[in-house]
Order: sequence, then structure tokens, then C-alpha cells
Amino acid sequence: MSNVPAPLSTWVLNVSPSPTLAVDAKAKALKAAGEDVCGFAAGEPDFDTPAHIKEAATQALRDGKTKYAPTPGIPPLREAIAAKYSETYNQPTKAAQVVVSPGGKFSCYLTILAVCSSGDEVIVPAPYWVSYPEMVKLAGATPKVVVATDATGFKLTPEMLEAAITPRSKLIILNSPSNPSGAVYTVEELRALTAVAMKHNLYIMSDEIYEHLLYDGVQHVSPASFSDEARERTIIVSGFAKTFAMTGWRLGTLVAPAAIAKSVAELQSQMTSNATTFAQWGALAAYTEKDKTQAALEEMLVAFDRRRKLVHEGLNSIDGIDCLLSKGAFYLFPNVSSFGLKDLEFCERLLESEKVAAVHGSAFGTEGFLRISYATADETLNKGLERLARFCGTL
Repeated sequence: MSNVPAPLSTWVLNVSPSPTLAVDAKAKALKAAGEDVCGFAAGEPDFDTPAHIKEAATQALRDGKTKYAPTPGIPPLREAIAAKYSETYNQPTKAAQVVVSPGGKFSCYLTILAVCSSGDEVIVPAPYWVSYPEMVKLAGATPKVVVATDATGFKLTPEMLEAAITPRSKLIILNSPSNPSGAVYTVEELRALTAVAMKHNLYIMSDEIYEHLLYDGVQHVSPASFSDEARERTIIVSGFAKTFAMTGWRLGTLVAPAAIAKSVAELQSQMTSNATTFAQWGALAAYTEKDKTQAALEEMLVAFDRRRKLVHEGLNSIDGIDCLLSKGAFYLFPNVSSFGLKDLEFCERLLESEKVAAVHGSAFGTEGFLRISYATADETLNKGLERLARFCGTL
């Protein structure tokens, strides 16, 4: 008998590991070894989860809420999420349209699995969140990347979308506010893209995980709010990780037409059963104790806005770097192409020589940029900017 192991699956062989998690892991390993690392790589708020949410989860544990829950989520949480979309965004939503999953990432993957098959194409505007193309491939579909640079504010235009659509196009992924650029589509821009999608009978996966992290008076809008037709073809994915500093809780949400939500729940029932039960009771407190939730959010927004301006000014003060001001999330996406290095080499040398961890733009489908997360302490940001300036001065 041969001792050669059987080949791994095509899914494993064709998927790439998350570059953002890889850079963050490397930075943490250096820190553990005693190095003074400035970490700009992680998309994770440096705030703690609000106390009332933690207490609600703790109380749920005391109350024995440690058993299986309904696959789509505990009814009170689904009802609260439905009420939020109905009241806040004027999108009539019922609890049957809501699925709570083990993380926003899993909500994205379930969406793609629910509407895409082998042979379908998914339009993925770049810069994109690193997991979108890999999820599409894992679903057996084909990602079609359309690059939008800083020339268009990192936003897809209707003309670019029209040019990308083929008879195989099934889904377009929109992410506003954006990871990695912090770009936010205006109402007019998003309406125009939605009109093109509806014209060609595309589904829209609208990733709105950063919906509450907005600056300069910018307002959040969803494609689902434009018409009944758009609402019937839009799947909204979100979660608790970014807004409520709950990254480790692994709680995502999905809002979709009832038939799609039902299909998503059926997929989830075979893959993970339900999201962690007591964590869902904790998350419910974000809705039932709204004053405390709003106070915690406002505290984070004040800090993020200050850091956004600090880092934006610091980046643009460095010769050779050009950076647009983000309008949402907690990222900036500076252009470093003038230095003549591939962005991956730029980041590797920056980490090696100055112990500053950032993620290369090509990981997000856009060569020549860096993703800088300002979801970290002011002291770290200032120190990191000084080191980045020193590094750029050597190039």
C-alpha cells in the first residue's frame, strides 16, 4: 500500500488564509517575545464590551440559559433586531426575516451559500474585505473583482458595475462603511448602484457591520430602503463585534426576505446549530438598555473620530504618502505606491525594522496601499506614526 496521503479537497487547496489575522498574529507573537510593537493591523476596537451587555450575559449564565436555542436565534433578540430595521431605517421587517449567526463573517458566508451556485459570478468591488473572494470560492462560485482606487474615493460607480455584469452574474457585494478604506456611499451613489443591480436581477449582499461608526454628519443608508424590489433582493449582514466591541462574542446578524432567511437558517442548522445562547441574551441588552448602549457608542465614536483625524494628518505629513479622509469604520487606506516597493514588501520591512504592523493593500485587492486601523490607543498611534515616518525617510 502507498504511504502517500490522499490529496486534500479542492476547497482547502483553493482558499487562502486571512492576511489580516496573519499579520495580527505575527504582531502579537513579537509582543509576546518582548518587542515593542505598534499594531495597526487588527480590525478590533480597543474598548471593552459595555458593562450592561456583559452583565446580561453573566445573568443568563446564572439563569441556566446554556442549552440549545432556536437555530435562527432567540425570539426576543430576533424581534428586537426586526424592530430596529423597521423603526430606524424604515424597512418593514419581521422576526422571521432575521437570523443570528456565530459571527458577522459567518452571516456573509451563509448569504453567499444561500444564493450562489457553481458557475455563478459574484461581483466584488475592491478594495474589499479579505474574506469576500475566498467565501465566494468556497461556495463554488467565481469572484469577479472590480477595482475602485482613490481616484473614485474607493467607490464603485454605476458604469463600472454595468461593465462587470455578465449573464453569469448573480450577486454583488457592497460594504458601506468600508473595510478597509472607511469609504461611505452617499444616498445618491448607493441608489444608482442599486438601480443597476435591480436592472440585471442581481442579489445584493449589503455588509453593514460598521453602520454606526460614522463621522462628519454622514448618515447610514441601506440598499433595502430604496424600493420593495430592492428589499426583496437585498440581504443585509451585520453583527455586534464592531459597534459594541464584541469581537470575541461571535454574534452576527442577517436580515433578508423571509424565504432567504429560512434557507439560511436551514443551512446553519446543519453547520453550527445556533449561535451561543447566553451570548445572545447579552446582546439583547444592547437593545433593551438603549441609553447605556448609546452612551457607550458615543464614547467610542469620540475617541475614534479624534484618532481618525490624528492619523490622517500624520500620514499626509509624511513625504510620499497620500491618504483620503475616511468617513466611517476605523480604518485609513493610505497610498504608498510612490516609494517603488510592492506593498507586501513595504509592510514586511516596516514590521522588521520599526516594529509597526500594518496590512498591505493587495490583501484587499488594491496594490500600492496600506490598511491602517486606528482602533488603538493614542500613544500607540503617535509612536507608530513617528516610526512610519522614519521608515519612509530611508526609502
